[in-house]
Amino acid sequence: MDAQLSKIAESCLHGAERNSMTFPQIVGALMQAGFESYAIDFRRATATYYLPDGESIVLPTHRHQTPIRNALDALVLQAAIREAQQSVPDYTYLGFCAKVMAGGCVGYVVSFSGRRAVYFGRTAETHVEHFPQ
Repeated sequence: MDAQLSKIAESCLHGAERNSMTFPQIVGALMQAGFESYAIDFRRATATYYLPDGESIVLPTHRHQTPIRNALDALVLQAAIREAQQSVPDYTYLGFCAKVMAGGCVGYVVSFSGRRAVYFGRTAETHVEHFPQ
């Protein structure tokens, strides 16, 4: 992958983990650079950023110590997502990750063209969250 694109993906990941970029800012930067989606894998502690031609880059993420529940709990996920959308006081991306993992989420995929994020659990249960209008 082009070094500049790799740098943009890395900057967005670090921006999320350091709370220096919001989700809309990250989506905007990645879309402008030509990415079509990204996936977070909590079990492997990786983020994968995809281009439309199939090229991708895999980056290491923060490794969380939060145990992942066996079943996906959509109510826990929705509460964590609402906190993020509303930028509640003391919100952090790493805190968000810990909350959704406690809710049984092993990872998620964000599709820019689909305008949604799909969260999935250990047994492939899913929760789909459409981008706010």
